[in-house]
Amino acid sequence: MDLQLSGKTALVTGSTAGIGFAIAKRLAEEGVEVVITGRNQAKLDAAAAELSQAGAIRPVLADPATAAGADALIAAVPDIDILVNNLGIYEAKDFTDITDADWHHLFEVNVVSGARLARHYFPKMLEKNWGRILFIASESGLLPPAEMIHYGMTKSAQLAISRGLAEHTRGTAVTVNSVLPGPTRSEGIVEFIRSVVENKDASEAEREAEFFTKLRPLSLIKRLIEADEVGAMTAYLASPLAAATNGAAVKVEGGMVPTIY
Repeated sequence: MDLQLSGKTALVTGSTAGIGFAIAKRLAEEGVEVVITGRNQAKLDAAAAELSQAGAIRPVLADPATAAGADALIAAVPDIDILVNNLGIYEAKDFTDITDADWHHLFEVNVVSGARLARHYFPKMLEKNWGRILFIASESGLLPPAEMIHYGMTKSAQLAISRGLAEHTRGTAVTVNSVLPGPTRSEGIVEFIRSVVENKDASEAEREAEFFTKLRPLSLIKRLIEADEVGAMTAYLASPLAAATNGAAVKVEGGMVPTIY
């Protein structure tokens, strides 16, 4: 299927690995010129070299989780067609152990980084009457997990920003949507699952099965989502073919919440 994205430009944050890398790859394959970002030059260069096999890739060393980093990124890339706010971190922590610093740090990285970039690019999209802003949120934004409430809070905040921005797009060809993946295979997920299951010495497959049985019992697919599956959904929502999808929270895996609201 031709997603009609050839010639567009996109910025994907947090794109040197995992979901962000998969999104950048899929967009590049569709003919999009993709700007990828990272904080580590070596990792950024390695990701750019691999992604360049898929299409046009431009690496920019910047961290939009800081005001200075966001300013540097915007200066390097002043105008785009598609913004994918994927940058995010997570951790498992008992609620009583989450410090003030933890709350602020996750909020700054997961929420404020995307708000900073949208504040710059959104008005430009409205002015030229075309654009896509996508927040890579999580099903945790609608059903916060007990083992990482602070993470769930940041994903709920992303949904609020996304839906609020969509209210400003009425009658335009700009859309703002959120993608809500369930647990997705990426760097760190193996150790994360090990940290939250009871049988930590079991095999990886057994730990994954325990995770979905005890901690994510409403999952329909009963497995980790592959990053490429999130990439495919994101590329579609970024395309002109998804013009009628706006202000939506789209789940990659069906289960505990409606697919679109």
